[in-house]
Amino acid sequence: MFFYLNRFPCVAALVRRSVTLSISVLSAWCVSAQSYIPEEANPRVKVADKMPVAVYPFSLQEVSLLPSVFTEARDADRQYLLKIEPDRLLSQFRSHAGLTPRADKYGGWESDGLAGHTLGHYLSACALDYAASGNPEMLKRVNYIVDELYACQVARKTGYVGAIPREDSVFLEVSQGDIRSRGFDLNGSWSPWYTIHKVMAGLLDAYLYCHNDRALQVEKGIADWTGQVLKDLNDAQIQKMLLCEYGGMNEMLVNTYAFTGDKKYLDLSYKFHDRVVLDSLAHQVDILPGRHSNTQIPKVIGTVRRYQLTGNRSDLVTGDFFWKTVVQHHSYAPGGNSNYEYLGDRDKLNDKLTDNTMETCNTYNMLKLTRHLFALQPSAGLMDFYERALYNHILASQHHKTGMMCYFVPLRMGTIKEFSDEFNTFTCCVGSGIENHVKYGESIYFRGKDGSIYVNLFIPSVLHWKAKDFHITLNSRIPQGKTVTLTIGTGKAQERTLRFRKPQWAPATVTVRVNGKAVQAPLDADGYLTLRRTWKNNDVVEMDVESSLYTVAMPDNAARQAFFYGPVLLAGNLGKHEPDPSTGIPVLVAAEQNADKMLEKLPGDSLTFRTRRIGAPADVTLQPFYNLDDEYYSVYWDVFTPTAWKEEQQRYEARKREVYALEKSTVDILRIGEMQPERDHNFTGDKLETGELHTRKFRVANDGGHFSFTLKVIPGFSYNLVGTYWGMDNRGRNFDILVDGEKIASVDLNKFKESKFYDIAYRIPSHLVADKTSVKVTFQAKAKNQAGPVYGVRLVKESQ
Repeated sequence: MFFYLNRFPCVAALVRRSVTLSISVLSAWCVSAQSYIPEEANPRVKVADKMPVAVYPFSLQEVSLLPSVFTEARDADRQYLLKIEPDRLLSQFRSHAGLTPRADKYGGWESDGLAGHTLGHYLSACALDYAASGNPEMLKRVNYIVDELYACQVARKTGYVGAIPREDSVFLEVSQGDIRSRGFDLNGSWSPWYTIHKVMAGLLDAYLYCHNDRALQVEKGIADWTGQVLKDLNDAQIQKMLLCEYGGMNEMLVNTYAFTGDKKYLDLSYKFHDRVVLDSLAHQVDILPGRHSNTQIPKVIGTVRRYQLTGNRSDLVTGDFFWKTVVQHHSYAPGGNSNYEYLGDRDKLNDKLTDNTMETCNTYNMLKLTRHLFALQPSAGLMDFYERALYNHILASQHHKTGMMCYFVPLRMGTIKEFSDEFNTFTCCVGSGIENHVKYGESIYFRGKDGSIYVNLFIPSVLHWKAKDFHITLNSRIPQGKTVTLTIGTGKAQERTLRFRKPQWAPATVTVRVNGKAVQAPLDADGYLTLRRTWKNNDVVEMDVESSLYTVAMPDNAARQAFFYGPVLLAGNLGKHEPDPSTGIPVLVAAEQNADKMLEKLPGDSLTFRTRRIGAPADVTLQPFYNLDDEYYSVYWDVFTPTAWKEEQQRYEARKREVYALEKSTVDILRIGEMQPERDHNFTGDKLETGELHTRKFRVANDGGHFSFTLKVIPGFSYNLVGTYWGMDNRGRNFDILVDGEKIASVDLNKFKESKFYDIAYRIPSHLVADKTSVKVTFQAKAKNQAGPVYGVRLVKESQ
């Protein structure tokens, strides 16, 4: 979703041909965890596949996690799910249906334009956790929410249920062909189809995982209402409507067709086909630069899902080309993508390290797409990406003690993660986040049509394949240890092939042993080590996959690198206090630039590393990125040879000289947020807020407020007023600057996008300073906007 809330001072908040998943499995679509059973055992499926499926995931019920960092994240998420009150999520659904709410609504986006989207995610998360754990409390919550939505649907009498502001008038206008959109609003409503998609997805998850037939009834009612809204619109009007983010509405309608057998829902899915984007991708044209990332991923998932049922090859090409393009040309080392939610130019990431990189929803959806593409043509390359993004973005996006989640996972050098709060954020990434951490068992194992078992991820777990009386206990401490151990459980001897992904980070030779004896395990064309034999109870397979240090460089700057140890991204722990953005981030100066020559592993079991006397100005400690919650960090490092660093040091000195020159030309300076300097400068204002970030204090005037202060003037000079700001996604930061009551500038901080300090100069007309010894400066916020945040102000003589 488009991040319109102000993050500051606080948040209101390799590759083979790809294919799709099969409807011949329980959740053969990408709404959530996608667990699978054969078609003949699934009476819910009404439409058979047109395209064959090569492999199926095991259901969440068949995979139990053993203790690891993944269970820590899962348990924190479960605790949070139980804190959330369904009646508060349902509050506006009931009020909009003319029913009395049972509780007050939540804050964050649930009190804003995207109201209702969290309920859909919550319904999915509870259904997923019930599938994985069998917890009756989760089933109780799912059934209660579905019954409440049904009551709202009955009261409305149209089939629609929702909590979107102005929903009735907005969709009435749309149905009449009166359509207005600027990308994230449809007739003044914030991405309404996106929210409807989330509610439909939650209902289908309740149907699939909790066997709640009423959930499908309610979901089908929403689909029917959708058809009524769009039935009189021509293609031009539809395409105009689709300028506004619409989530995965095409996917929801395709799946409604699959579970009802009614082709009208398949036909309706084509109404949500953005021709500009999707047809370009089908022709393998990279139309992504400059586009909002998470607007595109769900619609691509929908096209791939539709390919499964129709065999329309262009839908498959769309998904395959999109995946390769995003993963290979638009993704950062941890596996996430986007800066300020948008995709930039291909292979141009070096200058896109900000506090607003890697929206978590993007990776939530990219992992869904990857599962789709893996099912028909399994590939180790697909699962290499899946592993990297799962360990280093999804797992790293949660505070493992509190269970709170990141909207963005920032990559600015010297940044810190910013987590949601429990009840007053509820952004899109909180919604997808509560699903992320209860479904870690979904891709560890797949099974082939020939009865083979794919071991994709080395997460400690137990596979219970009850239908075949075949069980696997997987123990692994990768990357702390090198050996993956699988213990077979079977009531009778049975012949079967086990396939182990050979990770891209593994050594060239991987040793495999059965019951202590080395055996041959040929590498197949898909990148899997294969082992076929007759398995007996308590057979033990051991695979040595030793981790090593390596780097992943920026595609457009080989000297800016991230460090990995096996599958795990390492980040530098810079402590509890923010380092100076200009001088406090170490660079690495090394004659030998092999990763194992640059870092050394410290004693113990904590995956802690230290640079080998190559840090300038100091060495730094690195640890798994997913373990950093409350510390400042860097993921990427600028790496120099000693010769190159000598040249860079000269540039550093030049910057210091610039600072010195600025200080010499400064006549007066206000140190914002400090008591005595503000008193000395007669600081006053209203609707004020103060705080400290990026090692400096700030002031901001909220909602039309202002602040004023005096600065001394030396007669006979011309002057610039210099304001210092931090670049970020500054929505609603428009203000005027006045000197002695006369406006000298109008400022829009949204122009400053990089996560760094900006010193912006505003020339003061000469008549405002002539014959004066001081002037009064005012920062005046415009209505419903803020003035600032301002980190400093100085009055500087112009060069003579």
